[in-house]
Amino acid sequence: MITGELVCPAGTPASLRTAVDAGADSVYCGFQNATNARNFPGLNFTPQELEKAVKYAHDKGSWVLLALNTYPPAGKFQLWKEAADLGAKLGVDAFIVADMGVAEYIAQTHPQVRLHLSVQAAAASPDAICYYVREFSVKRIVLPRILTIPEIREIKKEIPCEIETFIFGNHGLMVEGRCSLTNYATGLSTNMDGVCSPAHLVEYVRDAEDNLSTRLGDYTIDRFGPQESAGYPTICKGRYCNSAQPDGYYAFEEPISLNLSRLLPELIDAGVTAFKIEGRQRSRAYVKKVVRSFRKAVDDIRAGRDPSLADLVALTEGQKQSEGAFQTKKWR
Repeated sequence: MITGELVCPAGTPASLRTAVDAGADSVYCGFQNATNARNFPGLNFTPQELEKAVKYAHDKGSWVLLALNTYPPAGKFQLWKEAADLGAKLGVDAFIVADMGVAEYIAQTHPQVRLHLSVQAAAASPDAICYYVREFSVKRIVLPRILTIPEIREIKKEIPCEIETFIFGNHGLMVEGRCSLTNYATGLSTNMDGVCSPAHLVEYVRDAEDNLSTRLGDYTIDRFGPQESAGYPTICKGRYCNSAQPDGYYAFEEPISLNLSRLLPELIDAGVTAFKIEGRQRSRAYVKKVVRSFRKAVDDIRAGRDPSLADLVALTEGQKQSEGAFQTKKWR
């Protein structure tokens, strides 16, 4: 693949077509089960939908990357095997994996299909990355969002595979692949069941003063005043308001989105092959605008022009954006 590959979210067949039409080089998606880390009602693909989606993307010159990026619980590995077999049969171009067992199965059973190591694997050192390349023939590593550009440049010197980094969307500072908060609150695991804040345990409650509380299971995650926009109750981004502390505070992290549009040339210079946009749960309008904006920016860079950067703050979480750890690590 060419440097500056644009890897875009496809939560539904319609979003996949939107991303491809907007200029995505690759789209990533998952089946409607626990094998992918966005296992929400109304999202993801049936086998029939994925078959049509692969054909649509390939006809337009785009790749399809299938996310099998959760960890199989003991005794349930068959579901991940079946998903890998089906994905290979339908012609996906790569699997995005986190679990070593899943990686080994695909490497042995479907060696013709590329393996990309998910950010859920939390591999951030050259030794860890080289292990996956050596043992499972991984072709690409999706780096965690905790590295600076100088660190990425140094990692690239020591690894024999491509690098993919997130450039826009959710900016969680929790270590990917290691979060246990949802499991603690609901009994369902982000990393094994594929659900962070499962929808059937989400509740919105309005009081007599028109304040709106958002709950996840037995926990009140946040409370919003009549003039505030209520967000989805993600457990790591709540203020945990209560009667003793009505204003609350962000106990873990504040809702904010990553936006690295200004750093695209530096990321390419550091050796990044692919740019990933987060947002399989977001609308088609979000996908269309963000993909088009980054398509133009990357094309400008390839042509030697200064990139034209659209204002995307309206599409960010909490209408706030950050370059996170990619330049500095002040949050440490």
